[in-house]
Amino acid sequence: MDIMAPHIITDGPVPKHAQLRDILSELCRTTLKPGDILPGERILEETYGVSRITVRRAIGDLVAEGRLRRVRGKGTFVAPNPLVSRLHLASFSDEMGYQKVQASSRILLGERSTAPSEVCDFFGTESTVAHTHLRRLRLGDGEPYSIDDGWYNSAFAPTLLENDIYNSVYAILDSTFKVPITEAEQTVTAVAAEEDIAELLDVSPGTPLLHITRLARSGDRPVEWCSSVYRTDRYRLTTHVSRARM
Repeated sequence: MDIMAPHIITDGPVPKHAQLRDILSELCRTTLKPGDILPGERILEETYGVSRITVRRAIGDLVAEGRLRRVRGKGTFVAPNPLVSRLHLASFSDEMGYQKVQASSRILLGERSTAPSEVCDFFGTESTVAHTHLRRLRLGDGEPYSIDDGWYNSAFAPTLLENDIYNSVYAILDSTFKVPITEAEQTVTAVAAEEDIAELLDVSPGTPLLHITRLARSGDRPVEWCSSVYRTDRYRLTTHVSRARM
């Protein structure tokens, strides 16, 4: 195919499947874009003069790395770019924007109701007080990345659901309610995808997911309690650490 630059795969110290993997990785990085279909196995065999086993192993390596994804009955596609969070305080929409990925949301739940005890404890309210409960499937370039299950303090954002919650809630909290998120505590753990979560995120039940619980404030005002799960092939946490001087 025209999109495949000429490469010669030879016998040598580098296994053929590793050579092909590097070729396909370069193709994904420089020519194809997320969502594009990879040329079929037969085309790859004929183009590079390798066996079906070699092609499948090279593709399998890239699937395991999160660079490609297989869709049963349709083919192999370039996977969406992973969202890299550097553990700074930013909304999902902002982080997507920094990496030139189009953020969008699907609203799974939006209501005013009484909150779980841990939310009430953080907000400092009685269990009978109603707060805003917002659950959203977060998408990047139309592909599922995460599910946010958030509670918002009704004392500071009483009419949150009357705004455009398909986009950045943090921007709404800042511009409409004058409670910009200024600090947060985050706890990161790993969980296995339950059936309903797996279906929404388009993964198999039991797939490991990244779970982040965020308790966010505006100054000393507790504004947001949010539990989020992320696909590990589409979300990475990166931080800079240094050795403390004794």
